[in-house]
Amino acid sequence: MSLNDHWMRRDLEVLWHPCTQMKDHEHLPLVPIKRGEGVWLEDFDGKRYLDAVSSWWVNVFGHANPRINQRIKDQVDQLEHVILAGFSHQPVIELSERLVKLTPAGLDRVFYADNGSSCIEVALKMSYHYWLNVGQGQKKRFITLTNSYHGETIAAMSVGDVGLFTDTYKALLLDTIKVPSPDCYLRPEGASWEEHSRAMFAHMEQALAEHGHEVAAVIVEPLIQGAGGMRMYHPLYLKLLREACDRHNVHLIHDEIAVGFGRTGSMFACEQAGIRPDFLCLSKALTGGYLPLAACLTTDKVYQAFYDDYPTLRAFLHSHSYTGNPLACAAALATLDIFEQDDVINANRALATHMGQAFAHLAEHPHVAEVRQTGMALAVEMVQDKASKTAYPWQERRGLKVYQHALERGALLRPLGNVVYLLPPYVITAQQIDFLAEVASEGIDLATRSHVSVAVNPGLHPGFRDPG
Repeated sequence: MSLNDHWMRRDLEVLWHPCTQMKDHEHLPLVPIKRGEGVWLEDFDGKRYLDAVSSWWVNVFGHANPRINQRIKDQVDQLEHVILAGFSHQPVIELSERLVKLTPAGLDRVFYADNGSSCIEVALKMSYHYWLNVGQGQKKRFITLTNSYHGETIAAMSVGDVGLFTDTYKALLLDTIKVPSPDCYLRPEGASWEEHSRAMFAHMEQALAEHGHEVAAVIVEPLIQGAGGMRMYHPLYLKLLREACDRHNVHLIHDEIAVGFGRTGSMFACEQAGIRPDFLCLSKALTGGYLPLAACLTTDKVYQAFYDDYPTLRAFLHSHSYTGNPLACAAALATLDIFEQDDVINANRALATHMGQAFAHLAEHPHVAEVRQTGMALAVEMVQDKASKTAYPWQERRGLKVYQHALERGALLRPLGNVVYLLPPYVITAQQIDFLAEVASEGIDLATRSHVSVAVNPGLHPGFRDPG
């Protein structure tokens, strides 16, 4: 028995993996990883895999980064954790100062959570509670975009709209208002991204006009709808949305958990629209992919609505045991140091250009409807019919074929349904991008053949949507 088989067998005896139909693993081998270095992951049998998806979009400066490693090692000898209610510590203070300085002016207060979904819960609760504190308790609904994704906890699912994740739990979800997405994949022929995004904003304007009196906030994934298939839209939509939220007295929540910290080509996506949301949710790349940490930034105006004598009970009584953990904050500080010292955003522009060039040929593939890109995020949409953009039935699980082929070739490509995408670490090289383009092209050729046999039962519920 190989070492991989040994660890896989032990795993399947005790683990329940996320976003996975576990029965798939009767036929689809798990990949136990022993170590990582840079863009590479290495299994117990010594095979390496290029991590093209940043290990679920978190690892931006490579595995076992020596600068982040050292910062955590130094911190662990000082303080591993302390309660953040009534106490504080140096890393969380320094991190908060730097986040306030780094984000758009006016986001002056930082509230910490443990992960992205929890951060969304913080923003939703804080927005509702703000309106309650200022005497407008009727403002308790939320507007969200179709095809959006904001996490797996109940309120976060409520403001999402990817049916695979939400349909089962509809009976538990909040009553939210869904507005058609400005998704530019769906734009009419001949329309630009900007024209389509402007046209689609009419739906949001109408929803705000009708419901603004009862709405606490609008929540969006700026520029890229990640789990919805890496669908993208123009920054103009965000500018129009900021103006409309101000007119209708509604908060704007930006979920930059996936797209923050350089992924879209700017440090934060909201910068491309020249706006400031009322709540900015950050996580994933915040710690360089090392430790769970999330930050919800908001304005002093929101903060002051909770600032009162204790008997008024206006305080925001939300907490997590590991809020502002010193080790996670140390990792985040090291990550911000790298952004600053290595001029990462400018360096990424050259990498993004090369990525676009390496994948451009796939736009001519007979079963590719679109190759789209925003900064360091690129997606290839596989379709049954190119002219009509008719999708493959999900039951055929074409993306899974790409995933399996990539593993054989030494790459971790994990498609979203029929969408093959790259969100690589920023330390990737041009040559490694070329390798991924080659692997993806081969995988798409294999996956789009008329009849594809996959190693799992295609009639199963598509719980392995990422990939599949």
